[in-house]
Amino acid sequence: MDFQEAVRSCFNNYANFNGRASRSEFWWWALFCLLASAVLGAFSHKLSAVFSLATFVPYIAVAARRLHDTDRSGWLQLVGLIPFVGWIILIYWLAQESKSSSRYA
Repeated sequence: MDFQEAVRSCFNNYANFNGRASRSEFWWWALFCLLASAVLGAFSHKLSAVFSLATFVPYIAVAARRLHDTDRSGWLQLVGLIPFVGWIILIYWLAQESKSSSRYA
């Protein structure tokens, strides 16, 4: 999946927490959110905040689908709330290869 397909897919599945998302879909979406927020932040911090709020739900949704692709529950995103090690664990899970079979297909 390329950059445009990933962004389009995430906006089309705005609040879809079911199914699976490929590794490339998630990481292209994360890059899009980071770059767009940085560019908008250079012009206006309020505009950047509005963009971040608008893309929060699809970010959580694509992360849940990505965790489903690695045969984990989307609720495991809450591990990221653990100070220091939570984000490391979550990034490790999100970067893992897809499982051929998943309970969440």
